[in-house]
Amino acid sequence: METLGVLLTFPMNPYLEEELDRRCNLFRLWESPPESRCEFLRAHAGSIRAVVGNATCGADADTIDALPKLEIISSFSVGLDKIDLEKCRQRGIRVTNTPDVLTEDTADLAIGLAIAVLRRIPQADRYVRSGSWKSKGDYKLTNKFSGKTVGIIGLGRIGMAVAKRAEAFDCPISYHSRSEKPGTNYKYYSTVVDLAANCQVLVVACALTPETRHIVNREVMDALGPKGVLINIGRGPHVDEAELVKALVEGRLGGAGIDVFEQEPHVPEELFDLENVVLLPHVGSGTVETRKAMADLVLGNLEAHCTNKPLLTPVI
Repeated sequence: METLGVLLTFPMNPYLEEELDRRCNLFRLWESPPESRCEFLRAHAGSIRAVVGNATCGADADTIDALPKLEIISSFSVGLDKIDLEKCRQRGIRVTNTPDVLTEDTADLAIGLAIAVLRRIPQADRYVRSGSWKSKGDYKLTNKFSGKTVGIIGLGRIGMAVAKRAEAFDCPISYHSRSEKPGTNYKYYSTVVDLAANCQVLVVACALTPETRHIVNREVMDALGPKGVLINIGRGPHVDEAELVKALVEGRLGGAGIDVFEQEPHVPEELFDLENVVLLPHVGSGTVETRKAMADLVLGNLEAHCTNKPLLTPVI
């Protein structure tokens, strides 16, 4: 792949960057100031045949148009919402992502967030560190996770992995997706509102599309109710963030565990002081083992493209 010009859009993983630099002709987009990005792309347009992006910075229509020799976009994520797929189809540009390898970590985190919110684990940790246990006595009682009814929006790879984990805690499982999934005994609801009204923990695990943007809105939050907990390990725009803040502040929603946000890395400051909220900086796949596996999959797809072999995880 020595002659392959690769545009890396964001400093996403040191191992991946080192390997791309070693194996390819690497261009780092972030080294150019934002106001000079167009000039940077024009200057290197004749050399760039591949783009490697992630959930933060992918390849929009303008980027694709600026690269006439672009052949493949290999995303260091499972989500594809930062890539203009229609433009890729029009141009015949191949697209790959990193499914499966991050499923287990993301599902683990969903369960971890649910337990952390219900048992107030971060808050109890702060209670000990601040000396309050010694000065004020025992921490207040919290709520159990075992046996809670768990509703899942999107029963794909990650959603199914969340369901299997929740079952180990004796949690009844229900779900909503575009259609009822064959081969499961989970309760299906045709609307998200009905799902939210019939569960205690609602997990967002679907892909982000125009149809699923703000799929969790005020009506859904009100259906989940003042004892319900929302867990989002999907994408930030799945949830109407302004309505989430209102629901939590007004007590119409019992709690939330959030790993993704609408305008990352910006997080509504109103959430910072809420005791019924756990906030994470988009770390669903953030383990050493999984990030290396994702990087190897990106590299494997680029290698396959260069050697005219079948792509490992083709989207287009």
